[in-house]
Amino acid sequence: MILPKVRDPRFVTFRRGGTLTDADHHLLALWAASCAEHVLVHFESARPADPRPRQAIEHARAWVRGEVRMMTARAVGGHAMGAARDLQGAARYAAYAAGQAAVVAHVAAHELGAAAYAIKAARAAATDGHRETAGRLECQWQRDQLQEKIRELVLDDQRLRNDLCWSVFAC
Repeated sequence: MILPKVRDPRFVTFRRGGTLTDADHHLLALWAASCAEHVLVHFESARPADPRPRQAIEHARAWVRGEVRMMTARAVGGHAMGAARDLQGAARYAAYAAGQAAVVAHVAAHELGAAAYAIKAARAAATDGHRETAGRLECQWQRDQLQEKIRELVLDDQRLRNDLCWSVFAC
């Protein structure tokens, strides 16, 4: 499970009783899409003819631009995660990262799902003895992509949910 049992109001939009602004929700979605896209090569090299994970990343960004509705982005995210079902390793995790990125439109807290699965993909793609280093490098790359406006929010979320996310955020 990647999501906490009790929802953090910082990841719930104002209109649903939380404190998250639409602008920050969009930044979280864009960051998640970048995290997923960074490792997408692992999926696309295994399944070059399957567009579902790339479409999920594109839909996350299209949702931010107001071009698709939340329900559409969420559905496409589910299809991307479906692409992972019969795969293993880096390809599987990359597809999950893309799916999680798209569902940020529905629940902002999925932003860590995209990031965590991307780190798992980087680890799985590395050779034995280099997996931890690859994961730390991916985690640091992700942190370097954070917009200043959401940086502290995401870093605190990583600290709070690291155990739920396979302890991948110790970088």
